[in-house]
Amino acid sequence: MKVLVCGGAGYIGSNMTDMLTKSGHQPVVFDNLSKGHKTAVKNAEFVRGDLADYNLLVETFRKHKIEAVMHFAALIEAGESVELPLKYYHNNFCNTRNLLTAMEDAGVEKFVFSSTAAVYGIPQDIPIVEGTRKLAINPYGESKWAVERMCQFQRATGKLRYAALRYFNAAGAGAGSTLGEDHSPETHLIPLIIQAAMGKRADIKIFGTDYPTDDGTCVRDYIHIQDLCSAHLLALARLDDETELVYNLGNGTGYSVRQVIDVVKAVSGKDFSVVETDRRPGDPPVLTADASKVIGELGWKTQFPQLETIVETAWKWHNENPDGYPD
Repeated sequence: MKVLVCGGAGYIGSNMTDMLTKSGHQPVVFDNLSKGHKTAVKNAEFVRGDLADYNLLVETFRKHKIEAVMHFAALIEAGESVELPLKYYHNNFCNTRNLLTAMEDAGVEKFVFSSTAAVYGIPQDIPIVEGTRKLAINPYGESKWAVERMCQFQRATGKLRYAALRYFNAAGAGAGSTLGEDHSPETHLIPLIIQAAMGKRADIKIFGTDYPTDDGTCVRDYIHIQDLCSAHLLALARLDDETELVYNLGNGTGYSVRQVIDVVKAVSGKDFSVVETDRRPGDPPVLTADASKVIGELGWKTQFPQLETIVETAWKWHNENPDGYPD
């Protein structure tokens, strides 16, 4: 299948592009390189473009005879979204509306959407199931939920078949540890801790040590990037028969901030400074996924569920690419 991978030069998009190629599909990467890296795109056609460019989207669909779209081209920083809500609504919602309009005009129906657990906000019940109320607490989560709602209505017209995949915390490096995380600025916990282990930052901060968890620090669900991408392949295939799929993607097992720090220390063999500081507003004590729906309906299985394995792949990539991607 010819698949347009929007944001295909980013962390998740580049891993997805690699997996699509190895699975016999023909991905075409569409990316403006505002966050992504051209060198992360290996053996796929590349179109440099912005999702706001409607004419280029339609031209790309027709030129490459695109049959499906995977959409990873979002802004993802929850804190920044509170400071710059219009920026997030423009990129995450308005640009996706533009993409869906171009798909309709080009006759492309299949759409796999990178959503987020942030649509749930701070849920009362853990682990989180797909039917949990959507009460996003920031523009990032709300903009993703708005896209899901837009897809629901567009699907009702008979012109869209879509999968919304709600990620928890993607981590690790894929493709034999050759495709890793390189964000600027970096805000994700595992690469931040690895930077501390590499001596690239003075310390790692723990925001809050008095949560109602076993060690007092927040607990999160981490999923290896290749396991995440494999669920996308399954969802894409199922869209031949279904018009609407909604799944949580996580391991279902939570790890605390202290546990992640300890695993990085063990894997790296390095010690580093850990600073305890106050809680951040809006941080829930525990966020873990109930992924039984995707397991039961698509037969999805995680190959790298252990935190140690996730960290090992990330550690390898960061040490082989200490300055990130060369571009």
